[in-house]
Amino acid sequence: MHRACLPQARCARAHPRKRGRLALVFRWVQRVAEQNRGLVRTIGRWSLAALMLNTMIGGSIFGLPSVIAARLGRVSPAAYFVALAGIAVIAACLAEVASYFQEAGGPYLYAREAFGSLMGIQIGWLTWLSRITASAAVANLFIAYLSEFLPRVREPAVRGLVITVLISFLAIMNYRGVSTGNRLSNFFTITKVVLLTAFVSGGLLALALHPAIRVNPAELHPTATEWFEAVILLVYAYGGFEAALFISGEARNPRKDAPIALFTALVTVTLLYVGVQYVVIHTLANSTVTEKPAVDSARQFLGPVGVTLVAIGTLVSTYGYISANMLHAPRVTFAMAERGDFPKFFAAVHPRFRTPHLSIVAFAAMLVLFSVVGNFRWNAVLSAVSRLFIYGSVAAALPALRRKYPRGGTFRLPAARVFVVLSLLFTGVLTTQMHRGDLIAVAVTFTVALVTWVCTRGRVLEPAASE
Repeated sequence: MHRACLPQARCARAHPRKRGRLALVFRWVQRVAEQNRGLVRTIGRWSLAALMLNTMIGGSIFGLPSVIAARLGRVSPAAYFVALAGIAVIAACLAEVASYFQEAGGPYLYAREAFGSLMGIQIGWLTWLSRITASAAVANLFIAYLSEFLPRVREPAVRGLVITVLISFLAIMNYRGVSTGNRLSNFFTITKVVLLTAFVSGGLLALALHPAIRVNPAELHPTATEWFEAVILLVYAYGGFEAALFISGEARNPRKDAPIALFTALVTVTLLYVGVQYVVIHTLANSTVTEKPAVDSARQFLGPVGVTLVAIGTLVSTYGYISANMLHAPRVTFAMAERGDFPKFFAAVHPRFRTPHLSIVAFAAMLVLFSVVGNFRWNAVLSAVSRLFIYGSVAAALPALRRKYPRGGTFRLPAARVFVVLSLLFTGVLTTQMHRGDLIAVAVTFTVALVTWVCTRGRVLEPAASE
């Protein structure tokens, strides 16, 4: 007799009461075995917060200060608080929406449950696009900073080779297990927070002790369009908090941990972002035109060793951002495929490493393509625009989920209607500033999503028709 049949055979010969107990144990073992074939829950509350920080901080803060300063000048630090106000109301909606779910998928899953498979697929595709373009933007920023040490990396062939090698390494690490990817993400998070804290503290101290290095930034008179452009770019800088929830299927208690992790990440990031922007515009005369504002700023108040450390730290930080996305972004296509909204092989779980290995490989391949073809600004803007639709869907999902599951969430947002309206206004106003190229990219993504929905719907209807 096959070993798998032994517990059932023993049940048949046992006393009726013992037989019932053995049957219960056998069914429990079967359930555990089925669970063990899937993903593994290993990510705790603070690792979830660290993953949010790693995804939010990334490399944007090392490239955006000059872009924001060029539009707003002296008042550029205030733009971070404007963006925070909009992001905070969205994050508040997300905190409740996320408390309804424990599975992988993030905004895709929320939209699907609230509005049906068509909307879920649309948001799923946009989510995947936003993570690819955001990571590709930072990969290009990584090359810009690496050129400080290796100027040849700007050559197209060398640039493409370096990007491919770096992304392939992260793909392999995450392919081999979520715990490995999680530890790598935690390391990068600690490194970048320490680096930015040291940079801000050193800059503020230098400005206080050596007034001669202080630069008075230009007093510009930004138009409404320039404010909108700055805030859209800062949506890119703040974005990422929602991405950490893609991996809820591997978090220990995502329904309770998500609200605390969101609050911790937003407060920490805001303090660091405002500090970096202030130091850059007050220590760097050409802060509006430089491609490497953090390094060029450090050069004004730190010695050569300090500048080298900042440059190396920046490389670690940007690479950490890509690492975080390699950890959580493949879970979007995994979740979609698991529910029949994407090709089924994307839902495959490696029998040994328990990771969505084919989704990881697909994400890595797309990331290499976008990184090599695009540049920092193109990828950053496209990522920010995609996120506006994603954030709008999260806010709209909140009242829909409350109606469907009145007691479903573990976190209840006070004055939820006010937060939903403000979130939709914030994202709606910003979408009016989209350029033609952004609209085309989003339209193409929606078209692909619609085709995907038609195909998956056809597969669902065929068995029904045959019956």
